[in-house]
Amino acid sequence: MRLARLMGVSWLFHVKALSASSFFLLTAILQPIIFASIAFFMFGSGQREGTLLYVALGAGLMGIWSSTLFGSGGSIQWQRWQGTLELWVAAPARFLWIMLPLTVATASIGLYSVVATLLWGWLFFGMPLELEQPWLFALALPVTILSLGLLGLVLASTFVLYRNANAFSNLLEYPVWLVTGLLVPLSLLPGWVEWISWVLAPTWGIEALRNAALGGDQVWPAIGMCALLGAIYLALGAVFLQNFERLAREKATLSLT
Repeated sequence: MRLARLMGVSWLFHVKALSASSFFLLTAILQPIIFASIAFFMFGSGQREGTLLYVALGAGLMGIWSSTLFGSGGSIQWQRWQGTLELWVAAPARFLWIMLPLTVATASIGLYSVVATLLWGWLFFGMPLELEQPWLFALALPVTILSLGLLGLVLASTFVLYRNANAFSNLLEYPVWLVTGLLVPLSLLPGWVEWISWVLAPTWGIEALRNAALGGDQVWPAIGMCALLGAIYLALGAVFLQNFERLAREKATLSLT
């Protein structure tokens, strides 16, 4: 019960704090709308048949990944700047249970992205908001967000000893957009890209959301893969955090000042 309370209170605190950040609101709302608008115009000018909802969901998940990447990848650095990282590590609760609510909260902020892109497409581009399997969509969305939050935990845990973690995280935004098929179908990319996409949660998250929204039959397998990858991310994050925390204590390099 204490662990559940810690997780719940920490998640709510971080969601409120991130919602007050203009940077995160810009990343989660304005940026996906810009990319969605560009994609809508390109989609309308093309000759392929399809639906704008396919594009809107991809743009929304782009926003979730961006907020997860910047929030989780830069979380260690932010705590160093604020002088609270040492307090987090020295807290009675395991460092894993302190970091996990933050990384899940950064992914949860991405809900703004999905809502913003869907409303934008409906209001200005005439996109119908009709979901073929709304209940499965409602299930796939939180599973996707949780799996991305756990992926963010892996990012945060591997950046503990890296001084410029926030700069390195910037390099991962566009490549992941491409290799997970958020806007560009994987069939248009080289074959080896598909192998990389299988181990990334956004690939299966967008697969589940699109199939639920457009009436595909691959919703449950995609949700299952998100859950499986999330469990793997949690195990890796726990191992990495424990190892890097030990190294930081031994070498006194936690603050990197």
